[in-house]
Amino acid sequence: MAPRLQLEKAAWRWAETVRPEEVSQEHIETAYRIWLEPCIRGVCRRNCKGNPNCLVGIGEHIWLGEIDENSFHNIDDPNCERRKKNSFVGLTNLGATCYVNTFLQVWFLNLELRQALYLCPSTCSDYVTRDGVREEKDYEPQTICEHLQYLFALLQNSNRRYIDPSGFVKALGLDTGQQQDAQEFSKLFMSLLEDTLSKQKNPDVRNIVQQQFCGEYAYVTVCNQCGRESKLLSKFYELELNIQGHKQLTDCISEFLKEEKLEGDNRYFCENCQSKQNATRKIRLLSLPCTLNLQLMRFVFDRQTGHKKKLNTYIGFSEILDMEPYVEHKGGSYVYELSAVLIHRGVSAYSGHYIAHVKDPQSGEWYKFNDEDIEKMEGKKLQLGIEEDLEPSKSQTRKPKCGKGTHCSRNAYMLVYRLQTQEKPNTTIQVPAFLQELVDRDNSKFEEWCIEMADMRKQSVDKGKAKHEEVQELYQRLPAGAEPYEFVSLEWLQKWLDESTPTKPIDNHACLCSHDKLHPDKISIMKRISEYAADIFYSKYGGGPRLTVKALCKECVVERCRVLRLKNQLNEDYKTVNNLLKATVKGNDGFWVGKSSLRSWRQLALEQLDEQDGDADQSNGKVNGSSFSKDESKEERKEEEEELNFNEDILCPHGELCISENERRLVSKEAWSKLQQYFPKAPEFPSYKECCSQCKILEREGEENEALHKMIANEQKSSLPNLFQDKNRPCLSNWPEDTDVLYIVSQFFVEEWRKFVRKPARCSPVSSVGNSALLCPHGGLMFTFASMTKEDSKLIALIWPSEWQMIQKLFVVDHVIKITRIEVGDVNPSETQYISEPKLCPECREGLLCQQQRDLREYTQATIYVHKVVDNKKVMKDSAPELNVSSSETEEDKEETKPDGEKDPDFNQSNGGTKRQKISHQNYIAYQKQVIRRSMRHRKVRGEKALLVSANQTLKELKIQIMHAFSVAPFDQNLSIDGKILNDDCATLGTLGVIPESVILLKADEPIADYAAMDDVMQVCMPEEGFKGTGLLGH
Repeated sequence: MAPRLQLEKAAWRWAETVRPEEVSQEHIETAYRIWLEPCIRGVCRRNCKGNPNCLVGIGEHIWLGEIDENSFHNIDDPNCERRKKNSFVGLTNLGATCYVNTFLQVWFLNLELRQALYLCPSTCSDYVTRDGVREEKDYEPQTICEHLQYLFALLQNSNRRYIDPSGFVKALGLDTGQQQDAQEFSKLFMSLLEDTLSKQKNPDVRNIVQQQFCGEYAYVTVCNQCGRESKLLSKFYELELNIQGHKQLTDCISEFLKEEKLEGDNRYFCENCQSKQNATRKIRLLSLPCTLNLQLMRFVFDRQTGHKKKLNTYIGFSEILDMEPYVEHKGGSYVYELSAVLIHRGVSAYSGHYIAHVKDPQSGEWYKFNDEDIEKMEGKKLQLGIEEDLEPSKSQTRKPKCGKGTHCSRNAYMLVYRLQTQEKPNTTIQVPAFLQELVDRDNSKFEEWCIEMADMRKQSVDKGKAKHEEVQELYQRLPAGAEPYEFVSLEWLQKWLDESTPTKPIDNHACLCSHDKLHPDKISIMKRISEYAADIFYSKYGGGPRLTVKALCKECVVERCRVLRLKNQLNEDYKTVNNLLKATVKGNDGFWVGKSSLRSWRQLALEQLDEQDGDADQSNGKVNGSSFSKDESKEERKEEEEELNFNEDILCPHGELCISENERRLVSKEAWSKLQQYFPKAPEFPSYKECCSQCKILEREGEENEALHKMIANEQKSSLPNLFQDKNRPCLSNWPEDTDVLYIVSQFFVEEWRKFVRKPARCSPVSSVGNSALLCPHGGLMFTFASMTKEDSKLIALIWPSEWQMIQKLFVVDHVIKITRIEVGDVNPSETQYISEPKLCPECREGLLCQQQRDLREYTQATIYVHKVVDNKKVMKDSAPELNVSSSETEEDKEETKPDGEKDPDFNQSNGGTKRQKISHQNYIAYQKQVIRRSMRHRKVRGEKALLVSANQTLKELKIQIMHAFSVAPFDQNLSIDGKILNDDCATLGTLGVIPESVILLKADEPIADYAAMDDVMQVCMPEEGFKGTGLLGH
């Protein structure tokens, strides 16, 4: 037994020998455990919740020793956010903008580009006065150049460790949550920047992009016959190098410039020879820029998967690159030195992280730029080894050995080389005054924030020190001993000792009994403390009510004593009652007791005593809902049965003795006396008590009604035998020759009538035909003749004229609906027409069809079925669902589950028409719901899975769901519905005609050899749009 339960039992052991009227103050104090021994620190490991005098393990350990003042706050040192001396400033990653941050750092360390941007005129002067920056509004850059200016100025002179580039990213219209192609971003932004700067008057600004990044090459085609050369000049801002099959950068450059032979069908038309000739074609480098960007094509399009993939192969490159062998005009200076390496960490093209290793052109030192974090490399050396070891590739290729001055990487996707010059770079790039004013303003805000954070830290420390002194003093005075005491909740004491939450006023209301005193059962969550400590607590924190020695509740203790004694007596009384029930009751001395009550009276008594013990407000013997909570399978019991008190199971609805003797039995007077001790308010029925007279009358009437129903059913069945057995029924598509008139009733009426005829004792008779369900609010027919021969045939039943005469006698006919066949014209054979009475209401009919179509395209979380097929053949069960009906089902059950109209799309659409009453009559709506509920039931067969979809989701998203359900990649899925191929990934399911309960056929292609691409596919749930809609494309 747990210590807490031992303490509980010991506190009330005296109740076994003490009667309720003999309870004394000593018994009350024992029940409240006033004099239990307090626990000692070091001996008691954790708090004893059953002992109100145990004040160990409530959170005091963190306060009783020496405390580091830094533990009194959760505010980081604001100086950690300060830029370190001789270091660069980082950029915040806004979600997935690391690729933007890397290029911004590379461009910032291009001193010529930075200097040119500083020379651009700016609207910043509108925000700056002679006295400095205007305080009333923040500076908002208007153009992309101004954004870049402001960012570069902050990167150069900000006091912050990192800055926020959200203004720049927002101006470009980039999605911060979607990682984009870094190489494409570089190209598009350079093109945008060049276009923006082309409007500048200063040539040093206007031409900076061309001067720094623009080179020229020529496509040269040489005719093998006459030797004529044809040149096509072209500018470039980076060289895109294929890395497949190569190990060194120089090999990639050589392949880029490799000569290509034009032969066969690919021959070249020579203008000199005036005929197609064999020729050679290659690229000749004519001029190289100061900054040479080499794009390593790591991200390539995989034709098999239809998605991009990353080539995780090692490429070697040197820190010094001599481009002279590759250029056409020799003699110039073409020696480049490595200035930046851009890295993509990750094996997939759709995930990972971008960082940059950039060389400081002024100091020659290498830095690693990783968003907010910037790390200086040791010894002015580029170190890529750590980055290459972070992400293991699937191929596990061994890293090649690299000599001095060379490196190799499987993650580098761009190399930036700078032309070597004898001149030292300009080390005095000054930030323009108007930009420096803005930077100073931002620095002032940062300093104010640092001061504010430091003050908050100091306040938290001072508050923590004061709390430390308070706890150390008060905790020693908490134990009450023999002095006056009070009770405080354990939860409040723990919160008082919890430094992370502010201490709230004391609230003891949850611990009070119905007499507004301390409940004996709540003593396990209370602590007894000294009056001295309580006075300090209430004076400082307030609250209440105060629970002194007067709060010990004698009434609750006495009641608990009575209940405990009854509980102890219950086992003996249970045996006694069982023995008394075995004896036969003689004469009229017995009492009627419900059999259900007798079976569970012990449980009912225990629950009642527990309720009284817990100061519950429920009535005598009432079963609380928890008695059935352990067995959730009993949820089918009626709520009335769950709430019945003892012996109320033999009460009739009128409050008298029920007429069914099967539900009750006679017990002796002695047994009833025992039961009455536990259920004094239970209804009492002596054996001579008559049953309820009203129930007897109703029983006789019920027997008479049942006999009447059987008679009515037999009469109606004999009057309409063919309608009941569904034999010899007329058909509109094959009109019978012997009649020109057919009548119409609703199929729902026929089905309900058949149910009554089969089981007249259990079903109510059908009194009215209810044809209003087939009419619109204007009294017009809702079906055309053509629709009643096809999709709407399941909603109506055709009646012969002779049957109609009988129906008019047997039922109330609200509306007569009939179809008449007439012959028109004198020509032989004459034309046949069919006229309905009442006539069709075209407006309501058209509105209903439109509404059904519209509603079918607005569904959410509807079920569809995907069936995987082999060789386009479905299994027999799907083509013949009626074979799935179990032979053990009754005729009626088969009829109930018969999938009528399952393959009828128009019939299914009527579900949409049940939602809006503007078009359809309410009765018609209710009728449709009854039929549609059955007709839309789909039988799931083997090889088929149900998916929850919405009408507005795309086919691409559905394919992702199918991939998870069937393990078939989207590019291997061939989907069709009703013979129609589904291939537009961007189209929604609603526009593709996929409606609830649809069955989509899935045929899977043979799997590709390399399923490593599945990692990429798992992350691409939407079609890739790149930079569509952003400022990079002029939007």
